[in-house]
Amino acid sequence: MAGKKASGTGVCLTLALLLLFVLIACVGIGSVAIPVADILKIMAAPPVRALGRVLARPAWQNFGGDIPGTWAVIVLRLRLPRTIAAMLVGASLSLAGSTMQGLFKNPLADPYILGVSSGAAVGAAAAMLTGLAWNALGAFAIPLAAFAGGIGSLVLVYSLAGSGGRSTAGMLLAGVAVSTFLGAILSLLIFFSGQQLQQVVFWMMGGFSGRNWLHVAGILPFLLAGGSVMLWHARELDALAVGEEQAYYLGVDVERVKGRLLWAAALVTAAAVSICGLIGFVGLVVPHAVRLIGGPVHRRLLPAAALAGAVFLALADLLARVLLAPLELPVGMITALVGGPFFLYLLRRRRVA
Repeated sequence: MAGKKASGTGVCLTLALLLLFVLIACVGIGSVAIPVADILKIMAAPPVRALGRVLARPAWQNFGGDIPGTWAVIVLRLRLPRTIAAMLVGASLSLAGSTMQGLFKNPLADPYILGVSSGAAVGAAAAMLTGLAWNALGAFAIPLAAFAGGIGSLVLVYSLAGSGGRSTAGMLLAGVAVSTFLGAILSLLIFFSGQQLQQVVFWMMGGFSGRNWLHVAGILPFLLAGGSVMLWHARELDALAVGEEQAYYLGVDVERVKGRLLWAAALVTAAAVSICGLIGFVGLVVPHAVRLIGGPVHRRLLPAAALAGAVFLALADLLARVLLAPLELPVGMITALVGGPFFLYLLRRRRVA
């Protein structure tokens, strides 16, 4: 049957299994290829050894001792945290994109629609150009500045749209205005960037080089908190996707729910952008693809989109690492090359339908 959609549980289970497969593939593939069995043993070694010390089991304490130490370093300190960071960012952007598309009733809406990306870019560029990256905050000065810039832009959009009752159209127009203004500031910063030009441009292309467990710990709380809010209001989001007036008559506190969802999506987006730069098409294309497979009901769409986004961005990061090795491509370039044609296909399919 043409209009039949796959069950939400089936889609999520399939994506979860695919996510595990992609995780192992991303950790194993690279300049040093590591067998799957050794990857699993390396990943299991820390908890098994800790348990062996607690239970006084010498054999457990030496678990994985036959594996080369360099492999353990590659897996646990380089590839695994980088891959998990990519997955968390992909899940964050897909969740935020699904929510924005539902709130604005616009299939072209993406996580950056309220100017969060422009604010984050200005914050990151300012940190690079002022030398803030070399102060006591070290490598985390740029992510923190980007996060602050993203949140600052959202506060500005929210304030500008407040005079109009924060209608959907008002928020959208305020987002466009703030994005344009911040884009001009960013262009000015780039013009005066001098020797830092390459660093600024490369950050704006997006990537996960050098990402570690601290970056994972930085984004995870925002994803868990923001994702929980979005899932909690999934039914209200279904009503809002039909129309605010209809949602009101169905008993939805429209302004309160809209505010919570907007802030949740924006915080998740700001956290994602702060650790990886600007990566496009994830929050735009992935929700579309999942909606085609599993339907528009947000109770099923949101978790499936998060899993699909994690898979998509992890694979994009893998391609960025291996396509021109030892050179590394910006991940944003990979997502644009893959997402652009796919989005055109979706538009063509929608027009034919």
